[in-house]
Amino acid sequence: MTPRQIEKIKKKIRSIRATLVAEKRKFGCFDDSRGLRYVPPGLFIKINDFKGGLTYLNWFEKNFSDDIGMPDFLFEWLIILFKTKNIKKAERKAFQVFFANSYLFDKYFGRPIEPIEKYEYSNLTSPEFTEYFNYSSDQHELADFSDWLKAFENSEQFVRIKDNYIMTTKKLKKVNDRETRSFLFAHLKQIESELN
Repeated sequence: MTPRQIEKIKKKIRSIRATLVAEKRKFGCFDDSRGLRYVPPGLFIKINDFKGGLTYLNWFEKNFSDDIGMPDFLFEWLIILFKTKNIKKAERKAFQVFFANSYLFDKYFGRPIEPIEKYEYSNLTSPEFTEYFNYSSDQHELADFSDWLKAFENSEQFVRIKDNYIMTTKKLKKVNDRETRSFLFAHLKQIESELN
């Protein structure tokens, strides 16, 4: 990437931030129905400015604290945490990515996407969402991240929590009883909250 291309991307990042800040100043809150807030992390990754990406994500977390994020956005957050050596936070974010879409890591590593007969919260959690995912372990600049993610994905902790999560979502798909469903949803929340 040429210095001119990098500067063009930096200008786009500044423009997005300025738009979001102006919006808050004008309306007293953010009304980002266009989803501009999700764009900068991918741009920071493109120019290898992981420190700048982390600064942006800290700002995002402060200003959009109740935003659960899109699965690909969470994956970009994971890359940035790893690249800035925030490994413990990266481990927690890896789980968050998996909970947001359990097929994303398969897509990233080029493994076949085999739909699991489980409850899907929305189209973002389904295997079809992975069609819009643009990262791959074949990307040379992500080689260190890929090695780390593969090792983490095979760790005892990840496998145990992943299996528990999938087993619970499979049960949810088959159960119609309201009380049992409430119990299973509470169990999923517990699995997710243990990692925070």
